[in-house]
Amino acid sequence: MTLLEGAANTLATLSILLAGRNSVHTWWTGMAGCSLFAVLFWQTRLYADVLLQVFFVVASIVGWWHWSRRGAEGDGNVHRTGAIALAWMTLAAAIATVGYGTLLHRFTDAYAPFADSFVLAASVLAQLLLMRRRIETWPVWLLVNTVAVPLYASRGLTVTAVLYAAYWVNALVAWRHWVRLSRTEASPA
Repeated sequence: MTLLEGAANTLATLSILLAGRNSVHTWWTGMAGCSLFAVLFWQTRLYADVLLQVFFVVASIVGWWHWSRRGAEGDGNVHRTGAIALAWMTLAAAIATVGYGTLLHRFTDAYAPFADSFVLAASVLAQLLLMRRRIETWPVWLLVNTVAVPLYASRGLTVTAVLYAAYWVNALVAWRHWVRLSRTEASPA
């Protein structure tokens, strides 16, 4: 493990744990971690993941603003996404996976372009859901991590793969926590 991989994973892990706890501090820690991951993925030729990290930095700025605007951490309400909206988002992610994967396959030396593109497209979907505090954030992260763990392991990013396995567990725990938050917020005082 390099110093860069260690620092990126430390900050990303902190951000992900804070997201699961519905904390606004998830955003600034995420920006720092994603910036380091962008450099790491560039060095390992996972170009779709480089683009994904750039998206995460921009999304973190928007998410930080959005969550801060709603009040201090823990004050934001958790919601469900409508079935039709979720279906359209899933279709868009599938199209993006195939389209971007095809571009990477034809025009770059990218490693595993379609798996890498799935991680990109599904992560964007999960991040958009997270920015709006949607419960569906967490099952999407489960899918992302299921693909990302073997992808990163196959590139020799062992620490990153192990951490993404831990993120898989975190997504499961966070999903349960957010469902509870949703029920608590919905129940009369």
